[in-house]
Amino acid sequence: MTHVVTEACIGCRFTDCVSVCPVDCFHAGDNFLVINPNGCIDCGVCIPECPEEAIHPDTMLPEGQEHFLDLNRVLAEKWPVILEAEPHPADAAEHRGKAGKLEMLRM
Repeated sequence: MTHVVTEACIGCRFTDCVSVCPVDCFHAGDNFLVINPNGCIDCGVCIPECPEEAIHPDTMLPEGQEHFLDLNRVLAEKWPVILEAEPHPADAAEHRGKAGKLEMLRM
């Protein structure tokens, strides 16, 4: 099993989760984070660290967010590993809690 970063992260990109990951499985894009499913050990320590509640076990993805499992896998192969927390985007507050943010994803 792996954990999956879902749509709630898009535009917000808080990196609190990165600091607690014991296996460095987070990868970073401009406005979104993903988890490498091949590296995730299913420890779950990242879940409570996400202020957007964007991280879920792959077996418990919110309805309509199932495609994020494949998206995490694909983008983890393209994006660099992120090892330390970074400042979130300046406009993150504008995107908090909004739905339908997939079109905002910068790949």
